[in-house]
Amino acid sequence: MRHYPRAATAALLLGVSPLALQAEVVGPTTPPPAPVFDAQGEPVFVDRADIFTYRALDSYNEPDFVTAFVEAGLLPPVEERLPAEPLVYSSANMTDGVGTYGDVMRHVIGGRPEGWNYIAGQSQGWGGIDIGLSECLTRTGPLFMVNPGDLAPLPNLARSWEWSEDGMQLVVNLIEGAKWSDGDPFDADDAMFYWDHHVMDPEITPLNGATQETFGAGTTLEKTGDYQITFTFTTARPEGVLYAMAYGTFCPGPSHILQPEHPAFSDNTYEEYRNAFPPEYLSMPVMGAWVPVEYRADDIVVMRRNPYYWKVDDAGNQLPYLNEMHYRLSTWADRDVQAVAGTGDFSNLEQAENYVEALRRSAEDDAPARLAFGPRTIGYSLYPNMSANGWGEPDARGQAIRELNRDLNFRIGVTQALDRVRLGESLVRGPFTAQYPGGLYAGTAYYDADSTVFYPYSLESARAHFEAAGLTDTDGNGFLNHPADVLGGADVQMTLLANADYQTDRNLAEGVIAMMEEAGIRVSLNLLSGNDRDAAMNSGRYDWMVFRNASELITVVQNTPQLAATGPRTLRHHMANDAGELDLLPFEQELADIVNAVIATNDAGERTELMKQFQRIYTENVYGPGLTAYPGALIINKRFANIPPGAPIFMFNWAEDNIIRERVFVPAEAQQDHELHPGTLPGAPGSDGPITAG
Repeated sequence: MRHYPRAATAALLLGVSPLALQAEVVGPTTPPPAPVFDAQGEPVFVDRADIFTYRALDSYNEPDFVTAFVEAGLLPPVEERLPAEPLVYSSANMTDGVGTYGDVMRHVIGGRPEGWNYIAGQSQGWGGIDIGLSECLTRTGPLFMVNPGDLAPLPNLARSWEWSEDGMQLVVNLIEGAKWSDGDPFDADDAMFYWDHHVMDPEITPLNGATQETFGAGTTLEKTGDYQITFTFTTARPEGVLYAMAYGTFCPGPSHILQPEHPAFSDNTYEEYRNAFPPEYLSMPVMGAWVPVEYRADDIVVMRRNPYYWKVDDAGNQLPYLNEMHYRLSTWADRDVQAVAGTGDFSNLEQAENYVEALRRSAEDDAPARLAFGPRTIGYSLYPNMSANGWGEPDARGQAIRELNRDLNFRIGVTQALDRVRLGESLVRGPFTAQYPGGLYAGTAYYDADSTVFYPYSLESARAHFEAAGLTDTDGNGFLNHPADVLGGADVQMTLLANADYQTDRNLAEGVIAMMEEAGIRVSLNLLSGNDRDAAMNSGRYDWMVFRNASELITVVQNTPQLAATGPRTLRHHMANDAGELDLLPFEQELADIVNAVIATNDAGERTELMKQFQRIYTENVYGPGLTAYPGALIINKRFANIPPGAPIFMFNWAEDNIIRERVFVPAEAQQDHELHPGTLPGAPGSDGPITAG
């Protein structure tokens, strides 16, 4: 670490006059190395074609209890329920080979389902529920095991695609003959209903889905066949759209059920449409491996196998192997506790406070679960609200804070007031956490340490930058004041938005508050749960927020437009006002231009160089001060087989997708009697629950 006196060169670098900095300034460096952590697993790399193909097999199999439905005339034979060429998983790519039917995977989640209208913005509770219900045009979760030279999204509902010669069109061929869980055919109409009446409908607020900017400004989509859709772009060959066709940005819903309730086809309001399928509406048609058949408020969601699921193994066994999925409605912290104890079967161990106890328990001989850590792809940032032209309708205090947030000296002061070592240790002691400056994660494909600017912790330097931003303690109460002509020189008062559902979020927010107060900034905490937090964030009703970063800062190739304000609604901490206007600072426009260039290029080397520029500008301008980064661990009950080695809890997608749950099974000798609805299948949409063959 180097210390710079009040010198003209340092002041000019920071964009202020030399006299403005009245104390010694700690200059930027490259990030310090992360602690060595040896307990991280390694994947076995394969090509995409080694995972599955689409082809016909000589015969197909199903569980005996499903055959009873066929014999009772309640279900067509399995070969009629499958496409002519189903998706066929290669058993050579399965850790433990062809599986056995039966048993349950018991999840514990902290979310609560709002209903099943996912594409209209309803939360299904998270924790893997939506991943078990929804299938998307492409798939990315298993890409952690794909050779870097073959890295591209996996086909899924989109069986194949071809670019036009000029790269301005992408023809997408959908799987033919696949059916929704109620037997209705899946076709291009389902994809077009999602596009026309959700992606392109400004009245629909996606929960985790596509917006009009996701696929590029001016992009259109049309149906060009019963099982074919065609994108037309305004730039050539934007290959990032293939990633945008994966979870959760292009996962069509059942148009035969949803369309009659949509305002374009009914007298419903958009709110009535959004809430038309509450959690009590059971057997909602899905393309996923399991269907919701029971819901008890604040207790459990039960999902049973989809008899029309369109994937098989290479022995002809219709998937999934597991008959049932449980989602016990508890808390996110309880998810880890129950998985370690064996009363739950699966957890993404991501709350660092639980790491030490979980490691201790998993090391015991009688431990029911095993633990495997992945890379440091869990990271939190402190995001300032950067809009100053009306997004969120700030009052006078809020507007003054927005103006401060846009001041580089203020943002440098904030980041240098953060002791990231203490923040990490407030979560867990040991070689888990690393100091994270913000932007791309260390160890990921596009990260470059030499392009990363890190402002080290220094209260003295932070106070100097606050002073350069016009903030001093004029009333002697220990807190900094606005200039006299701003809010009458009142104390600077921040509100910090954080997610009440996670203890980690709360702990980091409280740590930020304490450190800011040490530097003279008063901060109040606004803890909100799930959907309320999302609503406050998406509407701009906050000054700062603690946020766990999403996939775009890990993979770059996913949700790429969300790396910057490339459109009115792409960036979480700087969206347009009600008139659709963005008031970008010059460096923000540079970032948007870089990201648009990344989206447009097909040259891997050019993309790498562009992301180096992005990282330098992002971190130099402290666009979202990083807090801490650490690895997650997969907790899985030892009775489950076909868990791929090195599966991260989050990289291209969450672990529930990474492990390819439809291939996971429990050997016959290890199976336990956990099924709540044995011998049943989902009933008709909106029915009271599952049905039996008798």
